[in-house]
Amino acid sequence: MTQSEWLVKLPLLQSVVEKKEVLWCNPSIESVKAGLLKTRLSKDDITDASHRLEKFAPYLAKVFPETNQGIIESPLTPIPKMKQELETAYAIDIPGRLLLKQDNALPISGSIKARGGIYEVLKHAETLALDNELLDHTMDYSQFDSPTFRALFAKHKIAVGSTGNLGLSIGIMSAKLGFDVTVHMSADAKQWKKDLLRSKGVHVVEYIDDYSKAVEEGRRQAEADPSCHFVDDENSTDLFMGYAVAGERVAAQLKEQNIAVDEAHPLFVYLPCGVGGGPGGVAFGLKLALGDHVHCFFAEPTHSPCMMIGMMTGMHDQVSVTDFGLDNKTAADGLAVGTASAFVGKTMEPFLTGCYTVEDQTLFTLLKKLADSEDIWLEPSALAGMTGPVQVIQSKLPLADSKDTTHLVWGTGGNMVPEDEMKDYYNYMMK
Repeated sequence: MTQSEWLVKLPLLQSVVEKKEVLWCNPSIESVKAGLLKTRLSKDDITDASHRLEKFAPYLAKVFPETNQGIIESPLTPIPKMKQELETAYAIDIPGRLLLKQDNALPISGSIKARGGIYEVLKHAETLALDNELLDHTMDYSQFDSPTFRALFAKHKIAVGSTGNLGLSIGIMSAKLGFDVTVHMSADAKQWKKDLLRSKGVHVVEYIDDYSKAVEEGRRQAEADPSCHFVDDENSTDLFMGYAVAGERVAAQLKEQNIAVDEAHPLFVYLPCGVGGGPGGVAFGLKLALGDHVHCFFAEPTHSPCMMIGMMTGMHDQVSVTDFGLDNKTAADGLAVGTASAFVGKTMEPFLTGCYTVEDQTLFTLLKKLADSEDIWLEPSALAGMTGPVQVIQSKLPLADSKDTTHLVWGTGGNMVPEDEMKDYYNYMMK
């Protein structure tokens, strides 16, 4: 189907093509129970991932003491001052509660990618250790920090294609275990991320093309090497499950703060989205942990709305933003993806409430407002979720403007950003 034919069939696409900030509601959403019948994934898969992370906690506590006794988790923070900033800026009332999930503060690699990326590396290390009879499931996993285990992993390679944050999580964790690790990075990846990886002993291969080319080349080179495990951001179930563990953890944090999630007290969640693995896994975990009264939205740059276009058309990875005249150029480097993951898009069809887009300049404005009002510093891409409450209230979605609604913005990264770079972000709108 041509672009003009799609525009006739899906009129909202015209606003997407014009790079306007728009919200799309998914007509294919179903109940969690019905949705699970359409996927091979289950709650058991998340439970398995959660238990594996618990087993690795003694090891992580030993080699990364900045973790909470080996648990990689982030705060769930009320941001009432930022809520006032949004109300003033958009001349809108947000009656409900506004929270920020601070994955910018996740230990080890400082972004949402610490969840899935580190989990997949750990699972691969466990598989190799079991296959080589260095481990049984009754043993203390702190033994992974030993010359014997490092000698094994040194014979094996790990590779990943990344715009930045996934590369950090894969690179840092793999190098710590002793793997020979290579990160294939796209042109839009920040220099400081490349420098940090190289300082950890990670091989960084740079491309003049975008994210898709970095993934394609990384996958191709890994397939030619039997000793290399490729972390596939577009198709990995392990990555997805590592992210999905967040669902049960957020459910526990909400309970600790006496915040109910039910028919009368819905939860709206706003997740910045690139290729889709991180937000998809988190949203899947939230739906299974909290049920049908969780409404998840993916947030994308106006120049790179690959998931929105993929899901709107039903074409998923068979369509790119460039097919609609969009250039895939955005300051939100982690979200600069032209083609969405078909695995994530198809998996989330019955679970995702919708997608919306946000302009780059909005991200920098919100970055400054959040820093000034709450003294919380996120990188630009991590602010994509912040206009979510405004978007759903303006669109008059049911219960979006209820005083009993909780709005949860997922802050996907920021703490690893060098101070000078963050100051440049902060001062961006004054240039």
